[in-house]
Amino acid sequence: MAVFASHDAFEPYGPRPTLTLGYHAAFPNERLIDMTALNDTLLHALEHCDMLIIDGLHAFDFSLDEQDQLHVECMNGRTLEHWRFTPTQMQAATFDKALKHWIITSDSGDHHLECVEATSGHDDEDSDHEDA
Repeated sequence: MAVFASHDAFEPYGPRPTLTLGYHAAFPNERLIDMTALNDTLLHALEHCDMLIIDGLHAFDFSLDEQDQLHVECMNGRTLEHWRFTPTQMQAATFDKALKHWIITSDSGDHHLECVEATSGHDDEDSDHEDA
């Protein structure tokens, strides 16, 4: 059994990352969708985002139903949280430029929504090396 004198002496996968994001870590602001004149409604912002942060919880499951109501679901520990917003509530939502989030009011009160673009990996290898 080998014992290493220093934890830094053996790093088989390269250097440690300088920025680590845990489940509840702060989200990088550059991944928030910037609001522009073309993207000035909540519905338009929702069409171009991959994830929502609603009241501080990350939600990947959100959709519009047949009546154009927005449904958002996410897990909060062991509890399934669910929000429903009507088209009128979505049209009345306002964007807070200073805090970079939407404020939408439902029957249960005010909620804060952040529209976020997800990042994904892609295959950088050339097609020439596929048969290797």
